[in-house]
Amino acid sequence: MSKEITVHLKIWRQKNRQDSGRFEEYTLNGVSQDQSFLEMLDQLNVKLVRDGKEPVAFDSDCREGICGSCSCMINGQAHGPEKETTTCQLHMRSFNDNDTIVIEPWRARAFPVIKDLVVDRSSFDKVIASGGFVSVNTGNAPDASAVLVSKENADKAMDAAACIGCGACVASCPNASAMLFVSAKISHLALLPQGQVEAQKRANSMVKTMDEMGFGNCTNHAECEASCPKGIDLSNIARMNREYFKAKIASEE
Repeated sequence: MSKEITVHLKIWRQKNRQDSGRFEEYTLNGVSQDQSFLEMLDQLNVKLVRDGKEPVAFDSDCREGICGSCSCMINGQAHGPEKETTTCQLHMRSFNDNDTIVIEPWRARAFPVIKDLVVDRSSFDKVIASGGFVSVNTGNAPDASAVLVSKENADKAMDAAACIGCGACVASCPNASAMLFVSAKISHLALLPQGQVEAQKRANSMVKTMDEMGFGNCTNHAECEASCPKGIDLSNIARMNREYFKAKIASEE
């Protein structure tokens, strides 16, 4: 039988991009520890609407840890206290009765707050649009054994492709760097034959767009790797740097 707890919530409220914002405090009773974190927020919003108050705006879509839209800071940790867990996968069993939970949006210049816990992450979309794809005509799909890919590279490519673009790496980095995200998107193509044709153009363009969007530089704090809900490895940043340097050298020859 599930246990019901009381939680004290300290939530960032901000009407729009121009509003300076502030924390508001709420107490929520009868929270089942079997609930997900987002279901708890749903419960809070039902209470707020019944009381004639404005509900808390937050993003969610799949609620299965796939889309990355549920992003928020929970007690100072991206997606909360559980390792490799998105906010929607986090359950209230991770909290105790009468706990105070501080909930904030991502804090980064490149992720301006739209309302409450909702931020504009279109800067990530612009980075992807600048080169995170294969555009060459490859014709019909070849037989699976026609182009050999080592298991090591295939595994690393799949691990990098697991990135859901949630932005936890940016929010947890003291420099608001997006290098883990960008390196994952560059790596999963750089490790496969299909990505080789446009490798130099891709690395140049995506790194340039990342800088233009206002993300900071990497100084190896490794907070990005620690907070990533999909466990994206820091080694991808080294691979991105190698791809970028190779592209720069090639452009000067």
